[in-house]
Amino acid sequence: MSTAIQAIHIPAWEERNQPKAHVVFRIEIQASVRSWQMWRRYSEFADLHLELTKSPSGAPPAPLPPKHALALFRSSTNPALLEERRAALETYLRAILSARDPSWRESFAFRDFLGVPVGKPSAHDMGGNAQFTSAAWLDEHQELQARVRDVRADINKRDALSDTGDVSGSHTANVQAKKKLAGLLSRVGVLDEGLQTLTLAGLSEGELRRRTDMVARLRDDCEKLAKIVTVSRMTARGIGSAAERNPAAATDRDALMRSGSGAQGGGFVRPVARVFGQAAQPRETEQTRPLDDHGLFTMQKTQMEQQDVQLSQLSTILQRQKQIGLAIHQEVAEQNNELDHLTDEVDRVGGKLTGAKRQLNRLGG
Repeated sequence: MSTAIQAIHIPAWEERNQPKAHVVFRIEIQASVRSWQMWRRYSEFADLHLELTKSPSGAPPAPLPPKHALALFRSSTNPALLEERRAALETYLRAILSARDPSWRESFAFRDFLGVPVGKPSAHDMGGNAQFTSAAWLDEHQELQARVRDVRADINKRDALSDTGDVSGSHTANVQAKKKLAGLLSRVGVLDEGLQTLTLAGLSEGELRRRTDMVARLRDDCEKLAKIVTVSRMTARGIGSAAERNPAAATDRDALMRSGSGAQGGGFVRPVARVFGQAAQPRETEQTRPLDDHGLFTMQKTQMEQQDVQLSQLSTILQRQKQIGLAIHQEVAEQNNELDHLTDEVDRVGGKLTGAKRQLNRLGG
């Protein structure tokens, strides 16, 4: 481990109201070259203790302060009990740090709990059944995003080598991109499974939805990269079919694509489109020019699949908007009912006041 922890203190605790009332403890960590602080709830201490008890070394060096010490009282009215718990938790962490067996303080669970910035293993290192903490899950997501950028870099390298005519180097770069992408897909699956564990550990619904969208975007990026890697770009680089290695002359292409009153030799050229006015001439692009029929068909199929994915995403967004609209409609209807009741009450009270005023006028007369 490259970050050696030298001291741990819990100098204070704090009450917070979001998302609901709870207490957090401020942990100050002093390392060899820097220091930082973390805020942790008691439930996170309990999760740490549970992870440490799973170690082959046995029970942790010190017992965790029991939860029942505050079970019968509200924390906001018992600062003395909270202070007692703060001191006990500090003793608990210091016992792990000063234990004769270094495996406790060097365990991933303990270092992740303290927010140590190095030495965190990824899901690839921990195996397929990785048990993520909330912070470790985010770290793994960032690493997978970096792997996506690596695959894109290999694809760009492949294309650059093809431009220079290096067929062997281009093939090697494409193989590397495929290998990295295969490992990336498996790790994205592990990341998705990790959300189930975090859900059982108390991950909020909003955070779960946000992380599910993050995984979906990663899968979408992987699918796009898989299409690019699988369907090799057969542009005019000396790779591919005979039609690509021997492209038609520019004059032949012009004769094929030209439409007008006639062709060379007096023949009749059929218009390319049945429209009113001047027929629009088809134009090739840099992307379609070097492709044969099979390449054009593959490119069109890929574009249609991308459009299907975009339409699916748009449909999901519209469904959410619909649900939000229905919820707003229901809320407005309830508010209108409340306003109607309030109007009725005002009218009733106004009628009573009018009757009382009449009686007062009679008594005064």
